[in-house]
Amino acid sequence: MTETQQKAVFGTFWKWLARKDSSDTSVAAAKAVDSKGLEKQVYNIIACFKGDGCIQDDVLNELSWLPYSSVTARFAALKRKGLVQLTGEKRLGRSGKQQAVMVAVTNQGN
Repeated sequence: MTETQQKAVFGTFWKWLARKDSSDTSVAAAKAVDSKGLEKQVYNIIACFKGDGCIQDDVLNELSWLPYSSVTARFAALKRKGLVQLTGEKRLGRSGKQQAVMVAVTNQGN
């Protein structure tokens, strides 16, 4: 994905990060989230796994310095934008439960 495509694709409007009935502090927090940077980081980690794909735990391990919710909240946005898709395969996660395998979609119209 080119840098221009990345600029156009990554990031989620802050109003989509907070509920309609959110408190002022929640709205302020939503406005402060660097969703563009977080989505890009999560996407790049998933893309590193190439065709083998990865599970949530793999991404969390690679981005261990970030809060859990900062990472896991990006999966839905990336799937909604068509940047990540589920393979239908499942793998055992750290908790002993099955997790969906994700792969990065790398051909965004090119």
